[in-house]
Amino acid sequence: MLRKWLFVLIAVMFATSAFAGKDKNSIQVKGSDTMVNLGQAWAEKYMEKNAGDFVAVTGGGSGTGLSSLISGSCDIAMSSRNIKEKEIAIAKQKGINPNEIKVALDGLAVVVNPGNPIGKLTLSQLADIFTGRVTNWKEIGGKDEKIVILSREVNSGTHVYFKEHVLRKNDPNSKEEFSPRALMLSSSQAIADEVAGNPAAVGYYGMGYISKKQKPVAIAKDEKSEYEAPTIENVINGKYPISRPLFIYTNGAPVGLVKKFVDFTLSKEGQDIVLATDFVPVNR
Repeated sequence: MLRKWLFVLIAVMFATSAFAGKDKNSIQVKGSDTMVNLGQAWAEKYMEKNAGDFVAVTGGGSGTGLSSLISGSCDIAMSSRNIKEKEIAIAKQKGINPNEIKVALDGLAVVVNPGNPIGKLTLSQLADIFTGRVTNWKEIGGKDEKIVILSREVNSGTHVYFKEHVLRKNDPNSKEEFSPRALMLSSSQAIADEVAGNPAAVGYYGMGYISKKQKPVAIAKDEKSEYEAPTIENVINGKYPISRPLFIYTNGAPVGLVKKFVDFTLSKEGQDIVLATDFVPVNR
């Protein structure tokens, strides 16, 4: 009997500990690697203003963030793509109601090594490169070098967006895929680092990752269109052809600390941080 009551006491202690670990003054934000620097900048400024609150921000990709929201292991999911119908269905089965909030806009930059003479490409040329129909830079006016294709991994919202809008040209019936030779990298920073050190590489990521170590390529919708650089102004005016919204998802309408943080991201101060991290504000 003593052993039985001891077991019950231990179980109660574990349950109490688990409940206490769900700190009402702490939230978990997870998801898009494109947005992770933005999310961390938001969290840092928010915690400066709200000393008793704690916001933890981690990446892992849009799919990972949405899966975490659905499983209840995070409070806010960051995503560089819309949630999929099948994800919504799974969420509803688990009693989760994904609530979409647009918090910023982004231009998806295509980048090459600064030593690469290629400075502009059409969307069709991009599709040819990333599907593997064009394999050497000389085929499009560059050096006689085999193209090294860099892509985000399949769990990334950036990967999904690039495939749907560039490779498949927004055609829902298209089955175009990345070349089997494409190197799938785990983060935008990994692509930035590889492009910086590889003269033959080409990759893509949110324009907030652009640095002097990579050269952004101007993009045109077709040969008759103007070539546009991935700049904030060109995303705002709609001239840059590879632009997208960025989202956060909550379980239902945000309440409590989650609402406080979401409200901050959409405030003037939060949207100033969007601009400072090279994204485009939705509230100006």
